[in-house]
Amino acid sequence: MEVREFLSSRRAKITPEKAGLTVFGSTRRVPGLRREEAAMLAGVR
Repeated sequence: MEVREFLSSRRAKITPEKAGLTVFGSTRRVPGLRREEAAMLAGVR
């Protein structure tokens, strides 16, 4: 499995609410966390 597929599958398993993030709007194009949200939680800038 490629790293990209691995990370995508893991991000899809957690919702922003479960991660403690505030969600603005109700329309999301991806299930789970967006890349930017996962990076922010990981401390990547």
